[in-house]
Amino acid sequence: MEDFDSQTSDKKGPAAKLKGVGDSLWVTVDPDRSEDEIKEEINNVFQRLNHLAIGARVVIDPGKKGKSNELIDLLEQLLKEKYQVGSVSLPPEVREKQTNAENRIRQRDLDRSWYQYSSDVLMLTGRVRSGQKINARKHLLLLGDVNPGGEVVAGGDIIILGNLRGIAWAGQSGNEDSIILAFDFRPTQVQIAGYVAAGTSEASEKNPEFAHVENGTIIVEDYIEANPFGRLPWPKVR
Repeated sequence: MEDFDSQTSDKKGPAAKLKGVGDSLWVTVDPDRSEDEIKEEINNVFQRLNHLAIGARVVIDPGKKGKSNELIDLLEQLLKEKYQVGSVSLPPEVREKQTNAENRIRQRDLDRSWYQYSSDVLMLTGRVRSGQKINARKHLLLLGDVNPGGEVVAGGDIIILGNLRGIAWAGQSGNEDSIILAFDFRPTQVQIAGYVAAGTSEASEKNPEFAHVENGTIIVEDYIEANPFGRLPWPKVR
């Protein structure tokens, strides 16, 4: 099969190389390059392949330093949706190494099970009324409502199994990965770490929604449709 190595004037070389190996297309990515550079390079070489990519088996080699699972998942989604490749996998030796590492992490998480430690979750029931403020050192779980004028603040996630009408600030400690989830999401203001967004008074369809930070902006999505944690291979300590 013809070698489709991409060329670039960048002295660092291409962010991704593509070549035929047996019955597969082998993509080697440069671990020192940014996610955007790698995606751009892959788009360049796969556009040249045109219909030859359809149904192809693709192997992504993350290099000696390796890349994050998030990037590999992103590339898999890009190749399948845009170029209709048949399958995307890691090289056998990388898969074995990753499996061993995942098993170690799984055992670590089991060893750190919640029943061996003090809970990081402040769980409350009831209604946070106007003028009231709740502070949680880490995560906050409220079985109730936050009325207009009420405020809930947490160092981690905020989960409200009820209506959110007041102010919610998650990730107060600077954790931008924190989320704010409510069954009926109509806050007056939300904040995650240092990012602030105005709320909405629009009627909800009564679907659980959650706010999170993406590309430096707070966005709100349907929790069931987005399923943000559904791709995790096993439960992790958050």
